[in-house]
Amino acid sequence: MRLYIIRHAEPDYEHNTITPKGHQEAKALAKRLKAEGLTRLYSSPLGRALHTAQYTSKATGLKVKVENWAQELSGLDMGDVPPWGPLMAWDLPGEIIRKKKQYLDYDGWPRIPFLHLQKFQRIVSKVGRSSDAFLQRHGYRREDGRYRVLQENKERIAVFCHNGLALTWMAHLLEIPLPLVWSGFWMAPSSITTILMDMRSKNLAVPRCIGFCDVSHLRQTGLPVSTHGIKANFD
Repeated sequence: MRLYIIRHAEPDYEHNTITPKGHQEAKALAKRLKAEGLTRLYSSPLGRALHTAQYTSKATGLKVKVENWAQELSGLDMGDVPPWGPLMAWDLPGEIIRKKKQYLDYDGWPRIPFLHLQKFQRIVSKVGRSSDAFLQRHGYRREDGRYRVLQENKERIAVFCHNGLALTWMAHLLEIPLPLVWSGFWMAPSSITTILMDMRSKNLAVPRCIGFCDVSHLRQTGLPVSTHGIKANFD
């Protein structure tokens, strides 16, 4: 199985949709995804994800199924973090996260200042449980970080979601310490990240990232990459 994790196109947060430029991005994305031979489409229930997905639905003839767990994470607002101002947890600067190496083991992230709140741990754990349930519905049962193949699946599945959710999900799938993913990766609007359920033996699969933040569809169309979510010196 191939899993395409897609961040929505450029957002218009105020109106719960995407901007005029975002609609152009979504059209280019749909053309690219049609060529991938998708078999299923899923989306967050939020407008910016659904309105991005509608173009791929029209291009492929596939209906979009809403997955409530794929909406952007709420409750990870850290408030004002001097000198950077208001931040979400996935925007905490890497200079804080990498200050002490003991923070960077897989389960050690709650020891990082600002991230120790139990509600943060509950939110992150819920993403993992939701991911496990989603993959099990598609034939893969998580067992200690690996996935037991209940039924081999050759489908190509797209999930339209959000930067914070997608990064948190990717950390769980790949078993990379969450703060390193939050601070070390960023998904551009309308970008495609591809996860292959890599089978080296008959009954086990392990998620493997074979493409991250692909925006080639924007380049081919002459559209600039949106900077939404980048906090400094993108240019």
